[in-house]
Amino acid sequence: MTNSIKLLIFSFTVFSTCVVAQQKKTITTTKTKEFISIDGELNEKSWENIDIATNFVSLEPKNGTPIPEEFKTEVKVLYSDDAIYIGAKLYDPNPSQILKELVERDEIGTSDFFGIFINGYNDGQQEFRFFVTAANGQIDTNFTSSDGEDGSWNAIWESNAKITDFGYVIEMKIPYAALRFPEQDKQTWGINFFREVRRERQKYTWSPIDNKIGAISQQAGLLTGIENIKTPTRLFLIPYSSFYLSGSDTKKTKGELKGGLDIKYGINDAFTLDAILVPDFGQTKFDNVVLNLGPFEQQFNENRPFFTEGTDIFNKGNLLYSRRIGQTPNLNINIAENESIINYPGAINLLNAMKISGRDKDGLGIGFLNAITEKTMATVSNDDNGETRQIEVSPLTNYNVTVFDQRFNQNSSVTFINTNVTRNGSFRDANVTGLLFDLNDKSNKYNISGGLKSSSINDTENSNGINASVYLAEKNGKFRYSFGGDYVSKDFDNNDLGINFRTNYYSVYNDANYRILNPNSIFNTFRISLASYFEFYKPTNQIQSSNFNMNLNSTNKKNHYFGGGLNFNPFKNYNYYEPRVADRYFVNPENAGGYFYFSSNYNNKFAVDFNPYITHVLNENRYEAGVNISPRYRFNDKFSLVYSFDYFKQKNDIGFIDLVNDDIIFARRDRDTYTNSITSKFSISSVMNFNLSVRHYWALAENNQINTLNTDGSLTPNDTYTTNKNSNFSTWNLDLSYSWWFAPGSQMSVLYRNNAATFDRTINKSFNSNFSNLFEDNLNHVLSISVRYFIDYNQAKNWIRKG
Repeated sequence: MTNSIKLLIFSFTVFSTCVVAQQKKTITTTKTKEFISIDGELNEKSWENIDIATNFVSLEPKNGTPIPEEFKTEVKVLYSDDAIYIGAKLYDPNPSQILKELVERDEIGTSDFFGIFINGYNDGQQEFRFFVTAANGQIDTNFTSSDGEDGSWNAIWESNAKITDFGYVIEMKIPYAALRFPEQDKQTWGINFFREVRRERQKYTWSPIDNKIGAISQQAGLLTGIENIKTPTRLFLIPYSSFYLSGSDTKKTKGELKGGLDIKYGINDAFTLDAILVPDFGQTKFDNVVLNLGPFEQQFNENRPFFTEGTDIFNKGNLLYSRRIGQTPNLNINIAENESIINYPGAINLLNAMKISGRDKDGLGIGFLNAITEKTMATVSNDDNGETRQIEVSPLTNYNVTVFDQRFNQNSSVTFINTNVTRNGSFRDANVTGLLFDLNDKSNKYNISGGLKSSSINDTENSNGINASVYLAEKNGKFRYSFGGDYVSKDFDNNDLGINFRTNYYSVYNDANYRILNPNSIFNTFRISLASYFEFYKPTNQIQSSNFNMNLNSTNKKNHYFGGGLNFNPFKNYNYYEPRVADRYFVNPENAGGYFYFSSNYNNKFAVDFNPYITHVLNENRYEAGVNISPRYRFNDKFSLVYSFDYFKQKNDIGFIDLVNDDIIFARRDRDTYTNSITSKFSISSVMNFNLSVRHYWALAENNQINTLNTDGSLTPNDTYTTNKNSNFSTWNLDLSYSWWFAPGSQMSVLYRNNAATFDRTINKSFNSNFSNLFEDNLNHVLSISVRYFIDYNQAKNWIRKG
C-alpha cells in the first residue's frame, strides 16, 4: 500500500472518530438447559422472569416516534450450548386483520413479519438477519454496511408462528452454526429486532434508527450475557439426486439420472468453504430471451444457486459476470466455405467449483472463487462429401476470483480484487486487477468512493487497459447531492469473466435530490431528483451519450405508489458502437421523453401496476413508446395470480443490418414487441408450494428503407441492397413446479418445463398465426425430479453415537 493511500486512510480515520456514539440499548440473555420446543407457545419455564426488549420505535414512515400501545412488542432471548432462542409477542388490536399470505421460502408476500439482526462481532459492519412471517414463512439475509442485504444467503434454523387472541407469537431457534462470533468466554453481540405491521405499512425497530444518518447496522443495540459457548464445527453435506425425462415433437423421449454433492465447511469462526461436485443446474429459472438487434450481447440474470448465494464480496468493482462460467460457446470459428456446423453444444459443462468467503473480527473480508469448465467440441460437416470432423470451440478453462476487502470505522473499506481466466493451449488468457475504496465519515454524511482497474489480455495480440472512477456524495438529510466521473481506455477488457460494453471514453455525472424524512399531510414518502450524464469519446471528445433527467417517486397516505420522470438530450450523440466497424459512428439527433408509473397498494386483494413511457427524436417522425400493465389478484392466503402485458413500439428506428465489403448498411425500420406473462402460486403451507411461470414473447422488425452509412455519420439511401434482413422472432416458456421443504435445508422439487422458439425473415403480423407456428413441431418438454438432503455433521455425529 502506497504512503499516499495510508495517509488518506489515516486522515479519514481521525476525522471520522470525532463524533460521539449514542448510548446503546441493551438486553441480557439467560442460559437454559431446558428443552425448548419451537411451537410458538413460549410455555417453558425458561421464558419466565427474564429480560424483555420492548419500547419499539418507528423506523418508517414516522421515524423516531414510539410504537403505539396497541402494537406493543415484547422480545425475550435465551441461549443454550448450541443455539440462541428468540420469543416475541407481537400485540395487535385486531388479530383477525393480521396479513399472513403463504409464500415460498425467502419471500415475504403480503404478511406481517418479525426479524432479528445479529452481529456476533459487534462491529457495525455485518449482520445475519432472520425473519419470520405471521404465516411462518422464513427469510434470511446477510447484511453488510457497504452492500446492503444479500437475500441469496441461506441458513438452517427453526421457527414457528401462531395467531393468538392478542396478536401473534414468533418463536425461533438459531443454531450457532448459522452465525459468526469470536472465540471469547464472554460475548457481546450487536442486536436489533424488527417488526412490520403490513396493513398499516408501519416498520418498527427495538434500537432506534435515525433515517437522517442511515447506517442501520451501526445503530444496533447490544446483547449481553452469553458465556462459555464454543464455535461449532460447521460441516454440512448436501447430497442430491435428479432424474430428467426430456423429449420434443421431433426427438424421442430419453431419461437421464444425475447425482452430486455440495459441501459447506467452516474453516474457522469467520471463513467458509463451499464446493460443488458434479454440478446440476437443470432446474434453474429460464432466461427472458429477446430479439437483440443492437451491438451488445444480451445480459442475463444469474439463476444458479452456487453463484448467487453469499457472493456479495465477489461483486466488488463489478468485475464478475458469473454467467461467463458455463456460457453458450462462441461459434464464431474459422471453417472452410464448403463446411457447416451440424452439431454444436448449447452450453459448456461446469466440472466443479469452490469458493472461500468470510470476514474476521478485524474487518478483513476474503473471497476466493474457482471454477473449471470442460473442453467442448462441435461437429463440422463437409458439404461436398459429407465427411465430418470435430473442432474445439472451448478449451479446458479455469476461472478465478480473489478478493481482499478491509473494512474500518464500521462503514469504510479498501478492496483488492483480481479476476483471472486461463485457457488450455493457445487460446486467449485474461487477467483483471482492481484497487477500490469506499470511505465515509463517522456520521455517514459524506462519501468518497471509486477505484482503479487494469486489464491484461494474452492473445494473438496482447493488450493492456485501465478503468478509473471517482464518486463524491453528501448523503444525509433532506437535501442530498453527488457527482463523479469515469475514464475507460480503449484496451480495457474485462469481458472474459466480467461484462463491459463501452471503452475509450470519459464521463461526468451528477445528481441532486430532495426527500421528506417523515410523512406529511399528503405523502408517506416523497423524493424528487435532478441528474445529468455526459459521456465523451476520447479520441475526438465528441459526445457519445448524454442526458438531463428529472424523476419523482412518492407514496400517498393510502400507500399507492406514484412515480414519473422527464428526460431531455439537447445534443447530437455520436454512436461509435452501432456501425460495428472501428472509428465509424452514427449521429443520433436530439430527443426528449418521459414516463409515468403507478402501483396500487399490494395489501389489497386486487392491485395493478401501470407504466407508460415515450421518447421522441426532435424534428423527426421517429419515436419509441410503450406501456406495461400488470394486474394481480390474491384470491386468498394460498392462491394468487399475476398477469403482465408489455407492448413496445419503435417507429422509424435506425440501426445496423449488414456489412458489404466496405459499405456499412443501415435500415430505417419499424419494430413491435409484445410480451405476455403469467406467474401464479398455490401454497399448501409455508414449506409446500406450487408455482407457475409462463412467458410468450413476440418481436417484429420490418425494414422500410435501406441506407449506407457515410463517414460523417449521416445516411444515404441505398437502392441496390436487396437482402431480406427483416426479423420475426417468438419464444415460449412454461415452468410448472412443486417444491417441498420436507426437513430443514432439505428439499424435493418437481418441475415440468416446455419451451419453443422460432425465427424467420418473413413478416407476419397475425398474432394467431405466429402463435400457432411457434408450437408446430417445435416444442421441447422436460420433466425433472430433484431431491436434496441436508446433513449437519453435528447431528450426524449424534446419530452415530445413538446407533
